Amino acid sequence: MTDRISAKRARRTQHHWRRDVVELAALFTAVTVADTVAKTVVNGPEGPVALICSAVALLVTAGLHTWWSRRRRPGPTQPDTGGDTGTPPPAGTTAPASTGQSGTQAGPTTLWRMRTTVRDEPGSLAALCTALAGQQVDILSLQTHPLADGTVDEFLLRAPGDLGAAELTRAVAAAGGSGTWTERADAHDLVDAPTRMLNLATRTALDAAELPLALRQLLGRCTIRSVPAEAPARAGDVPVEGVLEGTLMRLRDQAGGAITVERPYLPFTPTEFARARALVELDSRLGPRIPRSQDVLTLPEGPDITVRRADIDDLEAAKAMHERCSKRTLTMRYHGPVGDADRYLNHLLSPRFGRTLTVQTPSGRLVALGHLLWDGDESEVALLVEDDWQRRGIGTELLRRLIGLAREAGCDSVYAVTQSSNTAMVAAMRGLGLPLDYQIEEGTLVVTARLSPTPVTADQPAASS
Repeated sequence: MTDRISAKRARRTQHHWRRDVVELAALFTAVTVADTVAKTVVNGPEGPVALICSAVALLVTAGLHTWWSRRRRPGPTQPDTGGDTGTPPPAGTTAPASTGQSGTQAGPTTLWRMRTTVRDEPGSLAALCTALAGQQVDILSLQTHPLADGTVDEFLLRAPGDLGAAELTRAVAAAGGSGTWTERADAHDLVDAPTRMLNLATRTALDAAELPLALRQLLGRCTIRSVPAEAPARAGDVPVEGVLEGTLMRLRDQAGGAITVERPYLPFTPTEFARARALVELDSRLGPRIPRSQDVLTLPEGPDITVRRADIDDLEAAKAMHERCSKRTLTMRYHGPVGDADRYLNHLLSPRFGRTLTVQTPSGRLVALGHLLWDGDESEVALLVEDDWQRRGIGTELLRRLIGLAREAGCDSVYAVTQSSNTAMVAAMRGLGLPLDYQIEEGTLVVTARLSPTPVTADQPAASS
Protein backbone atom coordinates (compact mmCIF):
# COMPACT_ATOMS: atom_id res chain seq x y z
CA MET A 1 0.00 0.00 0.00
CA THR A 2 2.85 2.40 0.86
CA ASP A 3 4.67 1.69 -2.43
CA ARG A 4 1.49 2.35 -4.37
CA ILE A 5 0.99 5.72 -2.66
CA SER A 6 4.63 6.67 -3.29
CA ALA A 7 4.26 5.80 -6.99
CA LYS A 8 1.15 7.97 -7.28
CA ARG A 9 2.93 10.88 -5.64
CA ALA A 10 5.90 10.47 -8.00
CA ARG A 11 3.64 10.47 -11.09
CA ARG A 12 1.79 13.56 -9.76
CA THR A 13 5.16 15.38 -9.23
CA GLN A 14 6.36 14.41 -12.71
CA HIS A 15 3.07 15.64 -14.21
CA HIS A 16 3.43 19.01 -12.48
CA TRP A 17 7.02 19.36 -13.75
CA ARG A 18 5.99 18.68 -17.37
CA ARG A 19 3.14 21.16 -17.17
CA ASP A 20 5.47 23.88 -15.87
CA VAL A 21 7.88 23.28 -18.75
CA VAL A 22 5.06 23.50 -21.32
CA GLU A 23 3.73 26.72 -19.80
CA LEU A 24 7.23 28.27 -19.80
CA ALA A 25 7.75 27.32 -23.46
CA ALA A 26 4.40 28.81 -24.41
CA LEU A 27 5.35 32.03 -22.61
CA PHE A 28 8.65 32.35 -24.53
CA THR A 29 6.84 31.61 -27.81
CA ALA A 30 4.22 34.30 -27.12
CA VAL A 31 6.93 36.85 -26.31
CA THR A 32 8.82 36.00 -29.53
CA VAL A 33 5.66 36.29 -31.67
CA ALA A 34 4.73 39.60 -30.02
CA ASP A 35 8.26 40.99 -30.66
CA THR A 36 8.14 39.91 -34.31
CA VAL A 37 4.72 41.49 -34.86
CA ALA A 38 5.86 44.72 -33.21
CA LYS A 39 8.97 44.98 -35.40
CA THR A 40 6.91 44.27 -38.53
CA VAL A 41 4.36 46.96 -37.65
CA VAL A 42 7.05 49.56 -36.83
CA ASN A 43 9.61 48.89 -39.57
CA GLY A 44 7.60 47.29 -42.42
CA PRO A 45 5.13 48.87 -44.83
CA GLU A 46 2.65 45.95 -44.30
CA GLY A 47 2.14 46.59 -40.58
CA PRO A 48 -1.55 47.60 -40.76
CA VAL A 49 -2.34 44.53 -42.89
CA ALA A 50 -0.69 42.27 -40.32
CA LEU A 51 -2.75 43.83 -37.50
CA ILE A 52 -5.99 43.35 -39.43
CA CYS A 53 -5.15 39.71 -40.20
CA SER A 54 -4.39 39.12 -36.50
CA ALA A 55 -7.72 40.61 -35.48
CA VAL A 56 -9.60 38.44 -37.99
CA ALA A 57 -7.78 35.33 -36.78
CA LEU A 58 -8.71 36.11 -33.16
CA LEU A 59 -12.39 36.63 -34.09
CA VAL A 60 -12.51 33.34 -36.03
CA THR A 61 -10.89 31.49 -33.14
CA ALA A 62 -13.37 32.97 -30.62
CA GLY A 63 -16.32 32.04 -32.86
CA LEU A 64 -15.15 28.45 -33.25
CA HIS A 65 -14.64 28.14 -29.49
CA THR A 66 -18.16 29.45 -28.77
CA TRP A 67 -19.77 27.10 -31.35
CA TRP A 68 -17.93 24.09 -29.94
CA SER A 69 -18.92 24.94 -26.34
CA ARG A 70 -22.60 25.23 -27.22
CA ARG A 71 -22.54 21.98 -29.17
CA ARG A 72 -21.19 19.99 -26.20
CA ARG A 73 -23.40 21.64 -23.53
CA PRO A 74 -26.31 19.34 -22.35
CA GLY A 75 -29.90 20.49 -22.93
CA PRO A 76 -31.85 22.12 -20.09
CA THR A 77 -33.84 19.80 -17.80
CA GLN A 78 -37.58 20.07 -17.56
CA PRO A 79 -38.75 21.91 -14.42
CA ASP A 80 -40.63 19.82 -11.87
CA THR A 81 -44.08 21.36 -11.66
CA GLY A 82 -45.95 18.43 -10.19
CA GLY A 83 -46.02 19.71 -6.62
CA ASP A 84 -45.74 23.47 -7.17
CA THR A 85 -49.30 24.24 -8.24
CA GLY A 86 -51.69 25.86 -5.85
CA THR A 87 -54.07 22.88 -5.66
CA PRO A 88 -52.98 19.44 -6.90
CA PRO A 89 -55.37 17.80 -9.35
CA PRO A 90 -57.75 15.21 -7.90
CA ALA A 91 -57.49 11.50 -8.44
CA GLY A 92 -57.86 10.28 -11.99
CA THR A 93 -56.82 13.52 -13.67
CA THR A 94 -53.90 13.86 -16.02
CA ALA A 95 -51.08 15.77 -14.44
CA PRO A 96 -47.29 15.61 -14.21
CA ALA A 97 -46.21 13.54 -11.23
CA SER A 98 -43.41 15.08 -9.21
CA THR A 99 -40.79 12.47 -8.44
CA GLY A 100 -38.12 14.45 -6.67
CA GLN A 101 -35.85 13.91 -9.68
CA SER A 102 -35.11 15.94 -12.79
CA GLY A 103 -37.86 15.45 -15.34
CA THR A 104 -41.57 14.82 -15.17
CA GLN A 105 -43.91 11.97 -15.96
CA ALA A 106 -47.28 12.81 -17.49
CA GLY A 107 -50.26 10.50 -17.21
CA PRO A 108 -53.20 9.57 -14.98
CA THR A 109 -52.52 9.91 -11.26
CA THR A 110 -54.22 8.58 -8.14
CA LEU A 111 -54.47 10.06 -4.64
CA TRP A 112 -53.62 7.72 -1.76
CA ARG A 113 -53.69 8.02 2.00
CA MET A 114 -50.93 5.96 3.56
CA ARG A 115 -49.91 5.37 7.16
CA THR A 116 -46.84 3.48 8.27
CA THR A 117 -44.68 3.13 11.37
CA VAL A 118 -40.94 3.83 11.25
CA ARG A 119 -38.18 3.69 13.81
CA ASP A 120 -37.61 6.89 15.76
CA GLU A 121 -34.07 7.50 14.55
CA PRO A 122 -32.37 9.92 12.14
CA GLY A 123 -32.64 8.98 8.48
CA SER A 124 -35.69 6.70 8.73
CA LEU A 125 -38.07 9.26 7.19
CA ALA A 126 -35.50 10.18 4.53
CA ALA A 127 -35.21 6.52 3.47
CA LEU A 128 -38.99 6.32 3.21
CA CYS A 129 -39.21 9.46 1.04
CA THR A 130 -36.42 8.15 -1.20
CA ALA A 131 -38.29 4.88 -1.71
CA LEU A 132 -41.47 6.77 -2.68
CA ALA A 133 -39.52 8.98 -5.09
CA GLY A 134 -38.16 5.84 -6.72
CA GLN A 135 -41.77 4.85 -7.51
CA GLN A 136 -42.51 8.28 -9.07
CA VAL A 137 -44.73 9.16 -6.06
CA ASP A 138 -45.26 12.78 -5.03
CA ILE A 139 -45.74 13.52 -1.30
CA LEU A 140 -48.46 16.18 -0.97
CA SER A 141 -48.67 16.29 2.83
CA LEU A 142 -47.19 14.57 5.87
CA GLN A 143 -48.31 14.27 9.49
CA THR A 144 -46.31 12.59 12.23
CA HIS A 145 -47.80 10.83 15.26
CA PRO A 146 -45.11 10.18 17.89
CA LEU A 147 -45.31 6.89 19.79
CA ALA A 148 -43.29 5.48 22.65
CA ASP A 149 -41.34 3.11 20.42
CA GLY A 150 -41.48 4.78 17.03
CA THR A 151 -43.32 7.28 14.86
CA VAL A 152 -46.45 6.86 12.77
CA ASP A 153 -46.15 8.84 9.53
CA GLU A 154 -49.35 9.64 7.65
CA PHE A 155 -48.93 10.67 4.00
CA LEU A 156 -51.17 12.05 1.32
CA LEU A 157 -49.63 10.80 -1.92
CA ARG A 158 -50.12 11.36 -5.61
CA ALA A 159 -48.95 8.28 -7.47
CA PRO A 160 -48.99 7.11 -11.08
CA GLY A 161 -52.33 5.59 -12.01
CA ASP A 162 -50.86 2.15 -12.64
CA LEU A 163 -49.22 1.96 -9.19
CA GLY A 164 -51.35 -0.08 -6.80
CA ALA A 165 -51.53 -0.37 -3.03
CA ALA A 166 -49.47 -3.59 -3.03
CA GLU A 167 -46.57 -1.91 -4.85
CA LEU A 168 -46.68 1.04 -2.46
CA THR A 169 -46.65 -1.27 0.55
CA ARG A 170 -43.70 -3.26 -0.77
CA ALA A 171 -41.66 -0.12 -1.48
CA VAL A 172 -42.37 1.24 2.01
CA ALA A 173 -41.56 -2.09 3.67
CA ALA A 174 -38.21 -2.20 1.86
CA ALA A 175 -37.44 1.26 3.27
CA GLY A 176 -38.14 0.19 6.87
CA GLY A 177 -41.87 0.95 7.21
CA SER A 178 -44.06 -1.50 9.13
CA GLY A 179 -47.78 -1.86 9.77
CA THR A 180 -48.49 0.00 6.53
CA TRP A 181 -52.09 0.90 5.74
CA THR A 182 -53.31 2.47 2.49
CA GLU A 183 -56.64 3.59 1.06
CA ARG A 184 -57.77 5.69 -1.87
CA ALA A 185 -58.09 9.39 -1.12
CA ASP A 186 -60.17 12.12 -2.74
CA ALA A 187 -60.31 15.90 -3.01
CA HIS A 188 -61.48 16.26 0.62
CA ASP A 189 -58.11 14.97 1.83
CA LEU A 190 -56.27 17.81 0.09
CA VAL A 191 -57.34 20.10 2.93
CA ASP A 192 -54.52 20.44 5.46
CA ALA A 193 -54.97 19.10 8.98
CA PRO A 194 -55.46 22.46 10.84
CA THR A 195 -58.09 23.60 8.32
CA ARG A 196 -59.88 20.26 8.55
CA MET A 197 -60.00 20.47 12.35
CA LEU A 198 -61.41 24.01 12.21
CA ASN A 199 -64.10 22.90 9.76
CA LEU A 200 -65.07 19.95 11.96
CA ALA A 201 -65.15 22.15 15.06
CA THR A 202 -67.42 24.64 13.27
CA ARG A 203 -69.83 21.92 12.16
CA THR A 204 -69.92 20.48 15.68
CA ALA A 205 -70.56 23.90 17.20
CA LEU A 206 -73.51 24.61 14.89
CA ASP A 207 -75.29 21.26 15.29
CA ALA A 208 -75.02 18.65 18.04
CA ALA A 209 -75.99 15.94 15.55
CA GLU A 210 -72.75 16.60 13.67
CA LEU A 211 -70.46 15.18 16.38
CA PRO A 212 -70.58 11.51 15.22
CA LEU A 213 -70.07 12.63 11.63
CA ALA A 214 -67.18 14.90 12.57
CA LEU A 215 -65.51 12.08 14.48
CA ARG A 216 -65.93 9.74 11.52
CA GLN A 217 -64.42 12.26 9.11
CA LEU A 218 -61.56 12.92 11.51
CA LEU A 219 -60.72 9.26 12.16
CA GLY A 220 -61.64 7.64 8.84
CA ARG A 221 -63.81 4.57 8.46
CA CYS A 222 -64.83 3.59 11.97
CA THR A 223 -67.87 2.54 13.99
CA ILE A 224 -69.25 5.13 16.41
CA ARG A 225 -71.87 4.28 19.04
CA SER A 226 -73.47 6.38 21.75
CA VAL A 227 -74.33 4.68 25.03
CA PRO A 228 -77.07 6.47 27.04
CA ALA A 229 -76.46 7.27 30.68
CA GLU A 230 -79.29 4.99 31.82
CA ALA A 231 -78.13 1.96 29.79
CA PRO A 232 -76.94 -1.05 31.83
CA ALA A 233 -73.70 -1.14 29.85
CA ARG A 234 -73.19 2.57 30.23
CA ALA A 235 -69.60 3.70 30.43
CA GLY A 236 -69.90 5.23 33.87
CA ASP A 237 -66.51 3.68 34.43
CA VAL A 238 -65.06 5.96 31.70
CA PRO A 239 -63.00 8.72 33.34
CA VAL A 240 -63.40 12.32 32.31
CA GLU A 241 -60.19 12.19 30.26
CA GLY A 242 -61.43 9.12 28.32
CA VAL A 243 -59.79 5.78 27.60
CA LEU A 244 -57.61 4.71 24.67
CA GLU A 245 -57.20 0.97 24.11
CA GLY A 246 -55.55 0.25 20.77
CA THR A 247 -58.33 0.17 18.17
CA LEU A 248 -60.98 1.34 20.67
CA MET A 249 -61.47 4.70 22.36
CA ARG A 250 -64.14 5.61 24.87
CA LEU A 251 -65.08 9.22 25.61
CA ARG A 252 -67.36 10.71 28.26
CA ASP A 253 -70.62 12.15 26.89
CA GLN A 254 -72.11 15.46 28.04
CA ALA A 255 -75.27 13.67 29.27
CA GLY A 256 -73.34 11.23 31.44
CA GLY A 257 -73.22 8.42 28.89
CA ALA A 258 -70.31 7.49 26.66
CA ILE A 259 -69.22 7.55 23.03
CA THR A 260 -67.28 4.54 21.78
CA VAL A 261 -65.23 4.66 18.60
CA GLU A 262 -63.84 1.46 17.13
CA ARG A 263 -61.54 1.02 14.14
CA PRO A 264 -60.50 -2.63 13.93
CA TYR A 265 -58.04 -2.29 11.07
CA LEU A 266 -55.81 0.44 12.52
CA PRO A 267 -54.92 1.38 16.13
CA PHE A 268 -55.60 4.94 17.21
CA THR A 269 -52.63 7.15 17.99
CA PRO A 270 -52.43 9.49 21.00
CA THR A 271 -52.66 12.44 18.58
CA GLU A 272 -55.95 11.17 17.14
CA PHE A 273 -57.27 10.49 20.65
CA ALA A 274 -56.45 14.07 21.72
CA ARG A 275 -58.22 15.52 18.66
CA ALA A 276 -61.33 13.39 19.18
CA ARG A 277 -61.45 14.30 22.87
CA ALA A 278 -61.22 18.01 21.96
CA LEU A 279 -64.28 17.71 19.69
CA VAL A 280 -66.28 15.87 22.36
CA GLU A 281 -65.31 18.46 24.98
CA LEU A 282 -66.40 21.27 22.64
CA ASP A 283 -69.76 19.56 22.17
CA SER A 284 -70.18 19.13 25.94
CA ARG A 285 -69.41 22.76 26.68
CA LEU A 286 -71.90 24.07 24.10
CA GLY A 287 -74.77 21.86 25.28
CA PRO A 288 -77.86 20.81 23.24
CA ARG A 289 -78.34 22.80 20.02
CA ILE A 290 -79.83 22.38 16.56
CA PRO A 291 -80.22 24.79 13.61
CA ARG A 292 -83.53 26.63 13.89
CA SER A 293 -84.39 26.69 10.20
CA GLN A 294 -87.85 25.80 8.88
CA ASP A 295 -89.69 25.57 5.57
CA VAL A 296 -93.36 26.19 4.86
CA LEU A 297 -94.93 23.76 2.38
CA THR A 298 -98.28 23.95 0.63
CA LEU A 299 -100.12 20.63 0.42
CA PRO A 300 -102.56 19.69 -2.32
CA GLU A 301 -105.21 19.42 0.42
CA GLY A 302 -105.43 21.20 3.75
CA PRO A 303 -103.50 24.10 5.31
CA ASP A 304 -99.81 24.87 4.87
CA ILE A 305 -97.41 22.90 7.04
CA THR A 306 -93.97 23.66 8.46
CA VAL A 307 -91.00 21.28 8.26
CA ARG A 308 -88.18 21.85 10.76
CA ARG A 309 -85.55 20.08 12.83
CA ALA A 310 -86.72 18.52 16.08
CA ASP A 311 -84.93 17.74 19.34
CA ILE A 312 -85.63 16.65 22.88
CA ASP A 313 -87.69 19.83 23.50
CA ASP A 314 -90.38 18.33 21.24
CA LEU A 315 -90.77 15.25 23.46
CA GLU A 316 -94.18 16.14 24.92
CA ALA A 317 -95.62 17.10 21.53
CA ALA A 318 -94.30 13.84 20.04
CA LYS A 319 -95.91 11.83 22.86
CA ALA A 320 -99.23 13.54 22.19
CA MET A 321 -98.98 12.67 18.48
CA HIS A 322 -98.30 9.01 19.35
CA GLU A 323 -101.44 8.95 21.48
CA ARG A 324 -103.50 10.18 18.50
CA CYS A 325 -102.06 7.53 16.16
CA SER A 326 -103.91 4.25 15.67
CA LYS A 327 -102.44 0.98 16.85
CA ARG A 328 -102.00 -0.16 13.24
CA THR A 329 -99.96 2.96 12.36
CA LEU A 330 -97.72 2.52 15.38
CA THR A 331 -97.28 -1.18 14.63
CA MET A 332 -96.25 -0.40 11.06
CA ARG A 333 -93.69 2.10 12.38
CA TYR A 334 -92.19 0.07 15.22
CA HIS A 335 -92.53 -3.42 13.69
CA GLY A 336 -94.31 -5.07 16.60
CA PRO A 337 -96.03 -4.42 19.92
CA VAL A 338 -95.85 -0.76 20.94
CA GLY A 339 -94.76 -0.15 24.52
CA ASP A 340 -94.03 3.00 26.45
CA ALA A 341 -93.28 5.86 24.04
CA ASP A 342 -90.99 7.52 26.59
CA ARG A 343 -88.48 4.71 26.24
CA TYR A 344 -87.73 5.18 22.56
CA LEU A 345 -88.69 8.82 21.92
CA ASN A 346 -85.87 10.05 24.16
CA HIS A 347 -83.51 8.12 21.93
CA LEU A 348 -85.09 9.14 18.63
CA LEU A 349 -85.21 12.85 19.42
CA SER A 350 -81.65 13.06 20.78
CA PRO A 351 -79.29 14.71 18.27
CA ARG A 352 -76.58 12.33 19.47
CA PHE A 353 -78.24 9.46 17.62
CA GLY A 354 -79.15 11.22 14.38
CA ARG A 355 -81.33 13.93 12.89
CA THR A 356 -85.09 14.27 13.23
CA LEU A 357 -87.49 16.31 11.10
CA THR A 358 -90.95 17.20 12.32
CA VAL A 359 -94.05 18.48 10.54
CA GLN A 360 -96.38 20.82 12.38
CA THR A 361 -99.58 22.68 11.54
CA PRO A 362 -100.05 26.45 11.85
CA SER A 363 -101.41 25.85 15.37
CA GLY A 364 -98.13 24.13 16.38
CA ARG A 365 -99.50 20.58 16.44
CA LEU A 366 -97.02 17.84 15.45
CA VAL A 367 -98.47 15.53 12.81
CA ALA A 368 -95.39 13.67 11.48
CA LEU A 369 -91.84 12.67 12.41
CA GLY A 370 -88.96 11.59 10.18
CA HIS A 371 -85.73 10.17 11.55
CA LEU A 372 -82.25 9.69 10.09
CA LEU A 373 -80.46 7.50 12.64
CA TRP A 374 -76.73 6.76 12.85
CA ASP A 375 -76.38 2.99 13.16
CA GLY A 376 -72.66 2.34 13.53
CA ASP A 377 -71.29 2.92 10.04
CA GLU A 378 -74.76 2.76 8.41
CA SER A 379 -77.85 5.02 8.45
CA GLU A 380 -81.53 4.19 8.93
CA VAL A 381 -84.57 6.22 7.87
CA ALA A 382 -87.94 5.94 9.60
CA LEU A 383 -91.27 7.76 9.20
CA LEU A 384 -94.41 8.20 11.31
CA VAL A 385 -97.37 10.20 9.99
CA GLU A 386 -100.53 10.73 12.01
CA ASP A 387 -103.54 8.88 10.57
CA ASP A 388 -105.57 11.99 9.65
CA TRP A 389 -102.59 13.40 7.68
CA GLN A 390 -101.64 10.35 5.66
CA ARG A 391 -101.85 10.16 1.85
CA ARG A 392 -101.11 13.87 1.42
CA GLY A 393 -97.46 13.55 0.35
CA ILE A 394 -96.03 14.34 3.80
CA GLY A 395 -94.14 11.05 4.12
CA THR A 396 -92.63 11.41 0.64
CA GLU A 397 -91.48 14.96 1.39
CA LEU A 398 -89.94 13.92 4.70
CA LEU A 399 -88.14 10.98 3.09
CA ARG A 400 -86.75 13.18 0.32
CA ARG A 401 -85.36 15.62 2.88
CA LEU A 402 -83.89 12.83 5.00
CA ILE A 403 -82.08 11.48 1.93
CA GLY A 404 -80.68 14.97 1.37
CA LEU A 405 -79.38 15.04 4.95
CA ALA A 406 -77.82 11.61 4.44
CA ARG A 407 -76.01 12.86 1.35
CA GLU A 408 -74.72 15.89 3.25
CA ALA A 409 -73.42 13.52 5.91
CA GLY A 410 -71.51 11.51 3.30
CA CYS A 411 -73.60 8.33 3.65
CA ASP A 412 -73.21 5.75 0.90
CA SER A 413 -76.62 4.20 1.57
CA VAL A 414 -79.64 4.32 3.86
CA TYR A 415 -82.05 1.56 4.80
CA ALA A 416 -85.63 1.41 6.05
CA VAL A 417 -87.02 -1.42 8.18
CA THR A 418 -90.75 -1.96 7.93
CA GLN A 419 -93.37 -4.67 7.47
CA SER A 420 -93.78 -6.22 4.06
CA SER A 421 -97.41 -5.06 4.06
CA ASN A 422 -96.40 -1.38 4.44
CA THR A 423 -96.97 -0.48 0.79
CA ALA A 424 -96.86 3.27 1.52
CA MET A 425 -93.27 3.10 2.76
CA VAL A 426 -92.22 0.91 -0.17
CA ALA A 427 -93.85 3.34 -2.62
CA ALA A 428 -92.07 6.29 -0.98
CA MET A 429 -88.70 4.56 -1.25
CA ARG A 430 -89.33 3.67 -4.91
CA GLY A 431 -90.30 7.28 -5.58
CA LEU A 432 -86.74 8.38 -4.75
CA GLY A 433 -85.49 7.09 -8.10
CA LEU A 434 -82.47 5.40 -6.47
CA PRO A 435 -81.16 1.84 -6.81
CA LEU A 436 -82.90 -0.29 -4.17
CA ASP A 437 -82.09 -3.63 -2.54
CA TYR A 438 -84.85 -5.68 -0.87
CA GLN A 439 -84.49 -8.27 1.88
CA ILE A 440 -87.50 -10.01 3.43
CA GLU A 441 -87.30 -12.22 6.50
CA GLU A 442 -90.31 -13.42 8.52
CA GLY A 443 -92.52 -10.57 7.35
CA THR A 444 -89.90 -7.87 7.99
CA LEU A 445 -88.79 -5.92 4.93
CA VAL A 446 -85.45 -4.08 4.73
CA VAL A 447 -85.18 -1.67 1.79
CA THR A 448 -81.70 -0.23 1.16
CA ALA A 449 -81.21 2.78 -1.12
CA ARG A 450 -77.80 3.33 -2.69
CA LEU A 451 -77.08 7.04 -2.77
CA SER A 452 -75.40 8.48 -5.83
CA PRO A 453 -72.40 10.69 -4.94
CA THR A 454 -72.78 14.42 -5.24
CA PRO A 455 -69.89 16.71 -6.27
CA VAL A 456 -68.23 18.37 -3.28
CA THR A 457 -65.36 20.85 -3.33
CA ALA A 458 -62.28 20.58 -1.16
CA ASP A 459 -63.22 23.65 0.91
CA GLN A 460 -66.62 22.13 1.75
CA PRO A 461 -65.78 18.61 2.89
CA ALA A 462 -68.35 15.97 3.62
CA ALA A 463 -68.03 13.46 6.39
CA SER A 464 -66.78 10.06 5.29
CA SER A 465 -68.94 7.12 6.17
